[in-house]
Amino acid sequence: MTTQRTRVKFCGMTRVDDALLAVALGVDAIGFVLTRKSKRFAGIERAREIRRALPPFVAAVALFMDDDVSFVAEVIAAVAPDLLQFHGSETAPDCVRYGRPYLKAVAMGGGQYWQPVVSAHPQAAGFLFDGHAAGAQGGSGQGFDWSVLPRDIGKPVLLAGGLVAENVAAAIRTVRPYAVDVSSGIEAAPGIKDADKMRRFIAAVRADDGRAADEV
Repeated sequence: MTTQRTRVKFCGMTRVDDALLAVALGVDAIGFVLTRKSKRFAGIERAREIRRALPPFVAAVALFMDDDVSFVAEVIAAVAPDLLQFHGSETAPDCVRYGRPYLKAVAMGGGQYWQPVVSAHPQAAGFLFDGHAAGAQGGSGQGFDWSVLPRDIGKPVLLAGGLVAENVAAAIRTVRPYAVDVSSGIEAAPGIKDADKMRRFIAAVRADDGRAADEV
C-alpha cells in the first residue's frame, strides 16, 4: 500500500510576496479570485503579476462565480491560468466552453447534497467541497460535516471550508482528500496572508502525511 501526499492550494492571493512565500513553503497551487463579488478580488493586472512570479510546477488557479463569458475569456487571455475554478451555478457547458481544465465547487452549507453537482459535471478535473451555502461565496471560513463526503467519486476531492492549522490534520484523516484548499484560515485580513499561519498550516499537513506514512 502507498500513501497519497496531500496537495495544498493557498487561495485568495492578492500579493506577490504572499504567493512567493507559499511557493517556498511547498504549496502545489496558488489561487486568485477573479470574481468582482468577492472582497478578495485580485483584478486582472495583479493576477497576471502573481502568475508570472510562479515557478514551474506550481499551478495557477483562477476563481470565478457566475461571471460574464467575456470577462472570463479576458482573464484567460491575460493571465493564462492552469486551472479554472467555478463557484457559482455554472452548468457543465458553461465550464467547458473555455477549453481549460476546471474544478467545480460544491456548496456543502445549508444541507446541500453533493451528488447532483458531481453528476452534472462529468468533465470536471476535480470537485472542491466548501462550507458555504449555495449561492454564497467561498472564503467564508465556514466548515461542514466532513463525514458526509465520499471517499471515492472517480475524481480528485478537494476539501475547503473552515480549515486552519489546528483542524486540517483531522479533516485529512476524515476525508483523505486529494488536496486541501485554504484562504481565510491563513489570513490577517481578506486577501492579506499571515506568514505564521501559512507556515503552521503547511507544517500540520505534512505532519499528518508523515504520520499516515508511518502507519502503512
